[in-house]
Amino acid sequence: MGRKTPTQRQPGDNRLHAAELTLAYEQRTIITDLDVSIPDHEFTVIVGANGCGKSTLLRGLARMLTPHRGAVYLDGQAIGSLPSKQVARQLGLLPQGPIAPDGITVADLVGRGRYPHQGLLRQWSQADEAAIDQAMAATGVQEYADRYLDELSGGQRQRVWVAMVLAQQTPIVLLDEPTTYLDIAHQIELLDLCAALRTEHDRTLVVVLHDLNHACRYATHLIVMREGRILAQGRPGEIVTAELIEAAFGLACRIITDPESGTPLVIPRVNKTPARGGAEPHAGAEALTPSER
Repeated sequence: MGRKTPTQRQPGDNRLHAAELTLAYEQRTIITDLDVSIPDHEFTVIVGANGCGKSTLLRGLARMLTPHRGAVYLDGQAIGSLPSKQVARQLGLLPQGPIAPDGITVADLVGRGRYPHQGLLRQWSQADEAAIDQAMAATGVQEYADRYLDELSGGQRQRVWVAMVLAQQTPIVLLDEPTTYLDIAHQIELLDLCAALRTEHDRTLVVVLHDLNHACRYATHLIVMREGRILAQGRPGEIVTAELIEAAFGLACRIITDPESGTPLVIPRVNKTPARGGAEPHAGAEALTPSER
């Protein structure tokens, strides 16, 4: 047998992966020689301290950053060599701080998610209308359909952007901090929706989150980063320990079992040195007993 090359997709390979990936902004290198494979049909969450490279990695996987070295591969081909529409039919992305044209309505913005499916031989169809209706219903933004995007609150706009990505109907969905601006109820609704996309529609999700406990509850595959490298990856229940969280975030904590989900729950330790003029910590503050790791 011949030697396997990076552009040959072998049986069992994941659709989206990177080899020897180096990513940088001008002269500042963020990620160096990173190998990562995104499990198909899983809910992958990337976590890490600010500046660790998690959003940079997502941008690289989505072809928004050109690698200095190495490559990202989609279905065995270097993603940078593929036509834009071909990539957009397979991979949907919501970056941080997306920018919309002035004076665009909610329905028009969500409709732009259907652009990759248009062409000379395929114009607007009932399938496009159905995809938009489904995406807006799933994110609860139907009532805003005729309103201008800049009239909405930050949380409402965020849900509209997510609807646009869902309307794209790609098998792979990448979301960079999608819970930004959302209150806790809408955060849970959105993450429940992401989980349903995987279980009910067989999508592959890659999501950057700041909230460790949300990450542990929803991820079926967790990637923990520090300073541009991967410290650990796997199922949260198998990899999340107090030692890992301290190494990644510099946070002293305990890990207990979430009584609702059975997933790891990160409990920061109480600082026993009171602030000047402050009260002593409650005597029972450290009395955490369930399933400590």
